[in-house]
Amino acid sequence: MKLLVLGGTGGTGSQLVTQALAAGHDVTVLARNRSRVTTWHRHLRVIEGSVENAGPLNEAMHGQDAVISAIGRGKTFKADSLMKRGVTAILNAMAQNGVRRLLLVSALGVGDSYADSPILAKLFFRTLLRGIYADKLVADNMVRESDSDWTIVQPSVLTDGPLTRQYRAGEHLALTGMPSVSRADVAHYTLGRVNDPETFGKTIVVSN
Repeated sequence: MKLLVLGGTGGTGSQLVTQALAAGHDVTVLARNRSRVTTWHRHLRVIEGSVENAGPLNEAMHGQDAVISAIGRGKTFKADSLMKRGVTAILNAMAQNGVRRLLLVSALGVGDSYADSPILAKLFFRTLLRGIYADKLVADNMVRESDSDWTIVQPSVLTDGPLTRQYRAGEHLALTGMPSVSRADVAHYTLGRVNDPETFGKTIVVSN
């Protein structure tokens, strides 16, 4: 498949790119700085720009079978409406280019999954991540209200651990303490759902 990975230079995004190429997909990455894409592969195309630049985004979007967004604020706690602005641009570009499949990597605790989150995690979500999560909720709801074939993936706390394939995934998971999952496992799950209509219109929690 032809896949556009947004946020492809981040921790989860780089895992998505590497694993997608290993699986035989044709991958396009939209990156603010081309030099940050350190992977080279004959099935990898890199376009310089951001999701808020309509020209590069539409160039990257054209001809794609699916879009995977792993955009996020990285290590900062300042939301700056990045997700709202980014998802608005993504949905517009998808509509203009006739692309229907969207997988959005969000986070455990955004929206309805907050109710299933452990007490310790809820405290973290309500304090340090309050602004980030408010922005993610707006973006998630925009995706839900779109006419795309969407899946929202909500991982628990992300780690840089290895690919284990030992994660759990479902619309509701029993979780305790401060649950976590590796970025590699999140990428593995997300890529496995690209062509899975059973996950269309669903929000899936992924955790160990």
